[in-house]
Order: sequence, then structure tokens, then C-alpha cells
Amino acid sequence: MVYALFLIFLAACFAAGSTGGLFPPGPWYRELSKPSWTPPDWVFPVTWTTLYICMASAGARVALADDNAFAMALWSLQIALNGLWTPVFFGLQKIKLGLIVLIALWLSVAATMIALWMVDWISGLLFVPYLVWVTIAGALNASVMRLNPEER
Repeated sequence: MVYALFLIFLAACFAAGSTGGLFPPGPWYRELSKPSWTPPDWVFPVTWTTLYICMASAGARVALADDNAFAMALWSLQIALNGLWTPVFFGLQKIKLGLIVLIALWLSVAATMIALWMVDWISGLLFVPYLVWVTIAGALNASVMRLNPEER
């Protein structure tokens, strides 16, 4: 893996993640009813940093491989959707639309994982924790929507 490529993919990940700083949860989110299994706040930056390193590693590994076009296109789609959820959910405060974005993100992450796996199995494996986390995020988003019907 070329380290410059890794840094470019990592920059793309952190650019998507920077929406968290632009649209922080704030009082609106703190006042919403949430399920008892909601992770504590400190878990989110630790998890996302770890996932971004895995995602960047996977992208950099496949970027130089033959027959990588489909995997790279899907990688681009998933990072765009990744960056979209925070402004929709926290910025616009649209819980239902946030869930729709998360469903699209889940589908794109699953497709990316498979496409990466077909080019380089290690890269596909690096996306497994991401798919698990997006699954948890989707369940949390759906639970918040269910627990806060007045916010729909």
C-alpha cells in the first residue's frame, strides 16, 4: 500500500466525518428519548476514528489493484452517504430522512464490502466492522424515530 494513497483516503474519511463538528448533536438530540442501549458519547469518536482507518486502508489497498473500478465507485458512494447523514439528522433534525440515508448507507457499505472482497479479501474484511456499526446506527436511528413520534 502506498502511504500517500492511504492519507488521501483517510482525508476523504475525515472530511465526511467533519460534518459531526459542523452539525453537533446539541440540545435537540439530548432531549430526545433514546433507547437504553444507546452508546455513551465517548464511543462515537473512538469508533469512527478506528473505522476511518480501516476504510482508508481498504481503499488504498484496492486503489492500485486491477479491476478495481466498481469497488472504487462504491467506496466513493458510501463515503458521500456517510458525510450526508449528520447534516440530515442533526442539522435538519429530520429523523425519518436520516433513517432513509442510513438505509442507503448500509446498502452501499454492504455492496462496497463485497466489491472490495472480490478484489482483495483483506480490504473486504476491513469493511466488516463498518457494516456492523452502520447496522447499530440504523437501529439507533429507527429506535429514536419510534420513541419520538412527535419529531417525525
